[in-house]
Amino acid sequence: MPDASAEPARHDGPGDGARRYATVEELVRSKLAEALGGGRGIVESAVPTIVFTVCWIVTKDLRTSLVASVGSAVVLLAVRLVQRSTVQFVLNALVGIAIAAVFASRSGEARDVFLPGILYNGAYAAVFVVSILVGWPLVGFLIGSLTGEPTEWHEDRQLVRLCSLLTWLFAAPCIVRVLVQYPLWAGDHVALLGTSKVVLGWPLQVAAFAAMAWVLSRNATPLEPGPHAR
Repeated sequence: MPDASAEPARHDGPGDGARRYATVEELVRSKLAEALGGGRGIVESAVPTIVFTVCWIVTKDLRTSLVASVGSAVVLLAVRLVQRSTVQFVLNALVGIAIAAVFASRSGEARDVFLPGILYNGAYAAVFVVSILVGWPLVGFLIGSLTGEPTEWHEDRQLVRLCSLLTWLFAAPCIVRVLVQYPLWAGDHVALLGTSKVVLGWPLQVAAFAAMAWVLSRNATPLEPGPHAR
């Protein structure tokens, strides 16, 4: 895992973005950390699923479980608003449980709370894998957007290989979730679906992040700001 206490090397001159980082690896590590939302963001994203699963196990009532789950997300959002802190990750969780509630309410099946997540992960996995197979791994575009050179990274074969590996690591959690959760959904195992969603949520993402950090620690690709970043 990257050392949060270590300040990344900065380039001289005004401006933000890629120039704050000396290497591609520092840049990607920083952006991956931001994507996870820190410890609080990770916990907040899991709370609605935990609440729904526990309520379902106790009551076996879909409506009660959905109300409790949505209510927990609303409470977390209210706390964020009172504290005047970023609401991004709570809103993500609230939107996710709201979509899940629509799916389940329309079908009347508790298992369909987890169907949007399965479809979402399947779609993401497909996009990640296709981008690798066609030779334009998505992580490369992340780097390109931050350096001001959207596609120039593709001219460096070493960097393309690194981005391909990182994109595989991005895709791995999505692939695992679909492989585990779809059979549980097909078998109507609601409690196991809820448990697997939590277990394969932030813990799996953190594991993938740790693997990315390890890969990045073994590389030191110089980051050259593009013409738009100067």
